Amino acid sequence: MKTVALVTIHGMGETQPDYADKLFARLKQSVSTAPLYYGTVYYQDLLQYNEQRVWQATGTRLRWSKLRRFMLFGFADAAALEHRKEHPHSLYHYSQLKIARALYLAKQQLTADGKLVLLAHSLGCHVLSCYLWDAQQAKAGLKPAAGIWRDIKRYQAAISGDSWLTEEDIAFLRGDRLVSLITTGCNIPIFVAAHAMEQIIPFTKPNSAFIWHNYYDKDDVLGWPLAELSDGYAALVTDIEINASGGGFFSWLTASWNPLSHNLYWQDQVIVKALSEQLTAALPAVHGLTP
Repeated sequence: MKTVALVTIHGMGETQPDYADKLFARLKQSVSTAPLYYGTVYYQDLLQYNEQRVWQATGTRLRWSKLRRFMLFGFADAAALEHRKEHPHSLYHYSQLKIARALYLAKQQLTADGKLVLLAHSLGCHVLSCYLWDAQQAKAGLKPAAGIWRDIKRYQAAISGDSWLTEEDIAFLRGDRLVSLITTGCNIPIFVAAHAMEQIIPFTKPNSAFIWHNYYDKDDVLGWPLAELSDGYAALVTDIEINASGGGFFSWLTASWNPLSHNLYWQDQVIVKALSEQLTAALPAVHGLTP
């Protein structure tokens, strides 16, 4: 059994199911002896077929094709996940099922006191934040406006298959053992910018051990700091500015100083080091590892 699980969630735009493989390979080198579980949330399959159809119909003969394709696939993701999200078959709903299923699979590999670390990028930060908001609302006895946490046990088959969802399972799914959230290129401010200040409220801290580190590059127009959004965010999030170059001199020349840096965070040594430290910190002292 493993003692710590790292589960990732990807960002906007065209994404392959193996999106985290290179990152996991680097982490396994830096924390090679640790009993870690690595898992992913993949929700792009809910969106990509329709986006590809629209691109083929409208975008293939236009100028700035790479930028247009990025805009189409990226912002279509964001629009689709928010569209009529209160409906039981919305993409918002199905993306939450994807998260819950990934977390359930992680729990099956963990010891009874195993810890959870989450890494989210770009739009995935917003998707995950909404999931945790709804989960904490349900924990407080309130019925969320949308998503699976309106009645989590109703979706047992999609989450746990033939196994019953126990109260311990539900506690894990809502974040009771979540010790660290790391976000990169986070665009939550885009979703809350039109809200009144008193309405910009983050999810409730899921447990006393929880920390949230948000990494952003000032040249990344899709990645933002969070702590200055409101007092609630200031109390919950630590913002960390980095230069997301992906490593190497030529990466700096081509992308680190411009918006292309949005796709380079997980290649950057700062992020790999930060993840390694968070994973190590979550490990039991018996393994002799120190951050």
